[in-house]
Amino acid sequence: MSMGSGLIDAAVHDAQAMRQADAGLLSLALMDARNRTLGWLAAFEGLPTGLSFQGFDPPWWLAGQAAWFQEFWVARHVQRGRGEAADPVGLRLASVEPRADAWFSPGTSNRAQRWQQMPLSLEELQSYLAATLETTLDLLDKAESGDQGLHVFRLALLHEDRLGETLATLVQAMSISPERCMNLVERGLWPSLPSRSRRDPLCLPGQTLMLGSPRGGGVPDAEKWAHAVQVPEFEIDAQTVSWAQFVEFVDDGGYDDRRWWTEAGWAALAAGARRAPRYVEQMAGGVLARRQGRLQRLPLAQALLHVSAHEAAAWCSWAGRRLPSEAEWTLAATSASARGFAWGELLEWVAGQPGPYPGGQSGPTAPNAQDVVPGWRILRGASVWGSPRLRHPQARRFAAPERDELFVGFRSCAV
Repeated sequence: MSMGSGLIDAAVHDAQAMRQADAGLLSLALMDARNRTLGWLAAFEGLPTGLSFQGFDPPWWLAGQAAWFQEFWVARHVQRGRGEAADPVGLRLASVEPRADAWFSPGTSNRAQRWQQMPLSLEELQSYLAATLETTLDLLDKAESGDQGLHVFRLALLHEDRLGETLATLVQAMSISPERCMNLVERGLWPSLPSRSRRDPLCLPGQTLMLGSPRGGGVPDAEKWAHAVQVPEFEIDAQTVSWAQFVEFVDDGGYDDRRWWTEAGWAALAAGARRAPRYVEQMAGGVLARRQGRLQRLPLAQALLHVSAHEAAAWCSWAGRRLPSEAEWTLAATSASARGFAWGELLEWVAGQPGPYPGGQSGPTAPNAQDVVPGWRILRGASVWGSPRLRHPQARRFAAPERDELFVGFRSCAV
């Protein structure tokens, strides 16, 4: 199944516009998201089942989960027209694929089991992906306009966009062959990061910021709701930390000096026995890392990538700086782009503890909500390996501090 590029309106890649998208634009975006899913899935075609890759779900399960989620919350959800007021555990119709719930519902299996079995053939999986999207688009064409009527369709789009980014992390983690990666490059799914000369940090005056998103349109739970925050004057990096900057930390013995690490970070470092960011093979005399299925020498002026929150905090401690707060990061992203604040190429670790904003929910009440797990950290920004629809200045996610398989880096602020 493939949707021609002529069907795609440029607005489907505009994160701001998609928050208010009508049914017509949502239809195009759902087709675009499914095309991205199929593009990533093609990178794994022909790989044997029965593998086991610790810490990741198999690609066929992730792709099928996109279809299952869409069907579960749209076609099978008898209360879909009630939007957020619908009972999330209410009555569901039967799936068009009798094995779908047993295989794709997240609670019915663990990761090890998913790698060991694939009850659907690739052809059956592709048929399920096609059938669920066709039904979703048909129901969307008949849906009531407005936030209530479009709510479940927006949820399905957000979920599939995030799954696409998860498939990208799996391509990198499994070190898929260079030939398969080149196909992803040709499809426009695998980008290259720019090299940038080092710039001076930006000084921003103290002011009041509306942190979070206002009511209206498709707002993820983690962004609910906009509230006023007073931000004192601060200095923030114009761009994320580069490989050149991180190499200085490594050359100075940063991975072996307990002074720079938190207790949790030092324990994680000892457990992992690693002395470089994930996928890096060598840092002496240049950065040699595994990218696109082969070892590559990375430009030192490129953004540092695949670091944990522990590594980010250690570098900041060594450099005499700190991670920005959510409010500082958001203020810079929304007001300082014209001054050179570059963002949207990587997810970024920021300071603070995850949790709801004032007036938001304290626990997951929607399928895309996240539990607030003690010790987790906040990610801001977006990566170019994900859909452009995820590149919203108020977007926030939560992750365990050791999650360095993500396309994640960081920037710093003056202490």
